[in-house]
Amino acid sequence: MPINWEKFDKNVDQAITESVDTKLASQISSITRLTDDEVNELFPEPADLKKLGELLKIIKSAETRNNKVNSIANNSEEFAGVVLTLLTKLT
Repeated sequence: MPINWEKFDKNVDQAITESVDTKLASQISSITRLTDDEVNELFPEPADLKKLGELLKIIKSAETRNNKVNSIANNSEEFAGVVLTLLTKLT
């Protein structure tokens, strides 16, 4: 089932505005293998969840692998903390 990124972005922005971390974590966990609790534990700050959402949007897009790599590289400073957190969880 394709992900409606426009709706996803709207829900993420709304959750950040309302400071509803559980709702924001739920949005992230709905498109990953992480549970809500894991998302909240790894990314307690709403701004980090927003960055994770942006990274997931690139990863889950229909773009070619090269375009995804370029998009991530172009935003590497923004995504560095998120990537570090995820890789630390995986190792």
